[in-house]
Amino acid sequence: MDISIQTSSLPHDDPEESLVFYRDVLGFEVRGDVGQGKMRWITVGPADQPSTSILLAPPVADPGVTEDERRTITEMMAKGTYGWILLATRDLDATFEQVRAAGAEVVQEPTEQPYGMRDCAFRDPAGNMVRIQELR
Repeated sequence: MDISIQTSSLPHDDPEESLVFYRDVLGFEVRGDVGQGKMRWITVGPADQPSTSILLAPPVADPGVTEDERRTITEMMAKGTYGWILLATRDLDATFEQVRAAGAEVVQEPTEQPYGMRDCAFRDPAGNMVRIQELR
């Protein structure tokens, strides 16, 4: 079987703020931007990985989502417990300093984890956890 990850999805509640974070802070290229207002679907990804993308999407646009589910999603996003992603870099310290200097909310400074990885964590403007681990 030949399967690869093409696109992962994260919610946004302000497409402009999310665009600034993923494009300007993390340096991802914008591959698509459709819709208008808060109902925008923005596809971003690393320039050197054209087949891997993140879709930044409005979390409650699905007509199958009930009002109770919308409320729960909104509450979870506000707490930062709804979406997350794990990224990787060869220079964790430099990446951490760059993202912190851009004003991102720091959740965890670079730390050696007991399970053998060194990583750090931020929240994006929608509250999603963005963990960045060091490639060794």
